[in-house]
Amino acid sequence: MAHGRWNGRKPFITVLYVVAVCSGVPVSDLLDRASQHSDKLHSLSTTLTHEIDSHLTPIGRMLMPRPSACHTSSLQTPSDKEQALQVSESELLSLARSLLQAWVDPLVVLSSSANTLPHPAQSKILNKIQELQEHSKNLGDGLNILSGKMDPAAQTISSLPYRGGNDIGQDKTSKLIKFQFLLSCFRRDSHKIDSFLKVLRCRAAKLQPHLC
Repeated sequence: MAHGRWNGRKPFITVLYVVAVCSGVPVSDLLDRASQHSDKLHSLSTTLTHEIDSHLTPIGRMLMPRPSACHTSSLQTPSDKEQALQVSESELLSLARSLLQAWVDPLVVLSSSANTLPHPAQSKILNKIQELQEHSKNLGDGLNILSGKMDPAAQTISSLPYRGGNDIGQDKTSKLIKFQFLLSCFRRDSHKIDSFLKVLRCRAAKLQPHLC
């Protein structure tokens, strides 16, 4: 990954903070709400992957595709907190929105597939997948509002189409493998989204509304 892509960070968050505070809603509060949703997404996806993994056979785990096969793997993102701190606020928000948007269709696939998932906790899993969809939508709506108050770069959403289809398999093993693979990819991306938003929240918390 090219480190130079994220050099020269500009204080776009200052503009967002002033606009939000002067309108009566501190940006720190807006980001707090967004972080609550992103934290819930990561927590739910982690719980679900553990739930599915407990019913995968050793062969099933061996057949699991690598993370590089996730449909969002082509998006260049900071690999750690140190790199994330070098990225502009607008680009961090753009990355978070791109990842979130890329999961709209796959979450629908997970939701429809959960109805016939060969798992003893099928009903519980379906409910949690629906929770993921709800939190994802609420987070997306919130980030859209935030992006509208930032530099135009925050409006950019990278296209990361999902081409995995609606069929997760015919037999029990293949269904569990593909379901678990999608969940694992989502958990990885939800962690990235959560991390990016926490960086934005920390930056905003250090600013003061003295320019209002």
